[in-house]
Amino acid sequence: MKRLLFPPSLRDVSGGRWIRISLRTWHLASMAFLVGGVAQGVPMDSLQNALWGLTLSGVAYVAMELYTSFVFLLQLKGLAVVAKVVLMGAAAASPDHALTYLVVAIIIGGISSHMPGKYRYYSVFHGRILKE
Repeated sequence: MKRLLFPPSLRDVSGGRWIRISLRTWHLASMAFLVGGVAQGVPMDSLQNALWGLTLSGVAYVAMELYTSFVFLLQLKGLAVVAKVVLMGAAAASPDHALTYLVVAIIIGGISSHMPGKYRYYSVFHGRILKE
């Protein structure tokens, strides 16, 4: 089971780079529509397409990362995803503060997506970089 979750070398998906780029783009567009709608006071019922797009693209992206290796969940980039999911839940539970939670999620996403590899792949659980 451990070798399945944490393979000795990273698994890859054919065309994975382009799939990830497409999913990221879909995710960003969905978040833009969601945040814009919330900022303009659009009722959540009218933002269902943005919510579904955000959810489906996020789940697909994380699924690809987990297929590569579950080590993703131990790295800072994986912990950033967990934090963003918590913030999305907080936004849903507290509509009055939803915009703040969504903006914080964008900030975390922007930083975690562009920080150097020595931080992205760093595991707070191991105290070192984990790439495989």
